Amino acid sequence: QVQLVESGGGLVQPGGSLRLSCATSGISFSIYIMAWYRQTPGRERELVAQITSSAATNYADSVKGRFTISRDNAKRTVYLEMNTLKPDDTAVYYCNAKRSNYESAFWGQGTQVTVSS
Repeated sequence: QVQLVESGGGLVQPGGSLRLSCATSGISFSIYIMAWYRQTPGRERELVAQITSSAATNYADSVKGRFTISRDNAKRTVYLEMNTLKPDDTAVYYCNAKRSNYESAFWGQGTQVTVSS
């Protein structure tokens, strides 16, 4: 069974940091493009960061310089290090796995990140 399980969310003050983890099983992790998305009620789901099978990365402009995505193929886990958090970063963060030129994708259940004073 394919599973993506996010963890690491929580409540932090503006300027704080969190590290999210997404542990996967049931997929050939090393050949998958991994990504983090986020969603706030009333807004569309937004791509936050992406890392390819060759470890190339790209980020949403709103998080460049603050967030870092990484992957550990041996642990079949993708991470999102979030620094200098802002209230606008508040959202449910979702882990995503897909293959290039394939329509199907897998999603985790999400983890809540709340940035508030």
